[in-house]
Amino acid sequence: MAVQPSSSMETQAPGNYSPPKDGRSAQDQAIENWLPINASRNAKWWYSAFHNVTAMVGAGVLGLPYAMSELGWGAGVTVLVLSWIITLYTLWQMVEMHEMVPGRRFDRYHELGQYAFGEKLGLWIVVPQQLIVEVGVNIVYMVTGGNSLKKFHDTVCEDCKKIKLTYFIMIFASVHFVLSQLPNFNSISGVSLAAAVMSLSYSTIAWGASVDKGKVENVDYDLRATTTPGKVFGFLGALGTVAFAYAGHNVVLEIQATIPSTPEKPSKKPMWRGVVVAYIVVAVCYFPVSLVGYWAFGNTVDDDILITLSKPKWLIALANMMVVIHVIGSYQIYAMPVFDMIETVLVKRLRFPPGLTLRLIARTVYVAFTMFVAITFPFFDGLLSFFGGFAFAPTTYFLPCIMWLAIYKPKRFSLSWFTNWICIVLGVLLMVLAPIGGLRNIILKANTYKFYQ
Repeated sequence: MAVQPSSSMETQAPGNYSPPKDGRSAQDQAIENWLPINASRNAKWWYSAFHNVTAMVGAGVLGLPYAMSELGWGAGVTVLVLSWIITLYTLWQMVEMHEMVPGRRFDRYHELGQYAFGEKLGLWIVVPQQLIVEVGVNIVYMVTGGNSLKKFHDTVCEDCKKIKLTYFIMIFASVHFVLSQLPNFNSISGVSLAAAVMSLSYSTIAWGASVDKGKVENVDYDLRATTTPGKVFGFLGALGTVAFAYAGHNVVLEIQATIPSTPEKPSKKPMWRGVVVAYIVVAVCYFPVSLVGYWAFGNTVDDDILITLSKPKWLIALANMMVVIHVIGSYQIYAMPVFDMIETVLVKRLRFPPGLTLRLIARTVYVAFTMFVAITFPFFDGLLSFFGGFAFAPTTYFLPCIMWLAIYKPKRFSLSWFTNWICIVLGVLLMVLAPIGGLRNIILKANTYKFYQ
């Protein structure tokens, strides 16, 4: 079951590396240190805070009032609160498991999976799901960034010629062709901090403007759909939208890998401090936007709350530009582990020489790929619910619990055993049911959609 660690725990000064203890050559160690995840270990606890805020609060928060309109007050509030509690618990488990073995650090999600399930099985269980999440998020954020740019343009210049969404997605992508060349997590810390500030800002604008506008006339809190099948599919899709909003687990180990660690001062302490701060910010963003947005507009709210809000123009334009800045940072947070996987395969398996040329080509191709898919399938709400259920539920809601049970083996029928099995059951139900609603939404919109409009 045991696998060779990709990095040793530092036993010298924090941030320094001890000599390889697993039989690797100096060249192999140099390659390991060149890869994005292992390249820098001097992050502080507040890096964890804003990286996690940037990773979690994103496109999802803007779709939460729409999800409420498909769930209703009772189910909506219950799902939101349960998701916040469950994902905080599973995130705590992952922070704890990062250094559960003395002298080792599981710097990547799949390394933890290899330790829990075996070297080959762990890769097959974790890597496909993690890639679906991270690539899926990057595609959705391409759509989000393009939509927000378009809304900004249409708001500040109503009389201007209408420009296709395709071109706005391409403009948004052009930023990432440049930013994707930043080598590692710590190098994007400034971008991530700006993104975290923007997420709190536009969330505040979203619910503040809703309060200012007040309830729309004859507001209706009945479920959005009028037919029974529509209500069922809408409910399932809304579950996926909520799941999408809690997605930081897919990069949490990689974020923790940037924090220095010694036996006396393990990284889990500053990492957890940052996570707690991040989850407080998440609550401050998610709950007011969800509840106030639904309170103000009822079942007429759009899949993006900022689209529903049209006045005051300058404030809505500002909020949309904040969304653009935020998803720029979020895209980079989720892209970094993908870059690490791509570069690991190219350098270790295919024996390409590590360097600037490899990164320039590989990362440019990846950004171009996510841009192309986003331009082809810009179904924002359908993408949220589909990816949220299909991929986010396993990696966020129940895979950490399965790993915890496999590694720590808590006593049967103990509190830990019961808690983890409850999370597993709820997570599996979410994974099975939520994509159905999202896929139906995509199919319905695809029937009337003209490609590359």
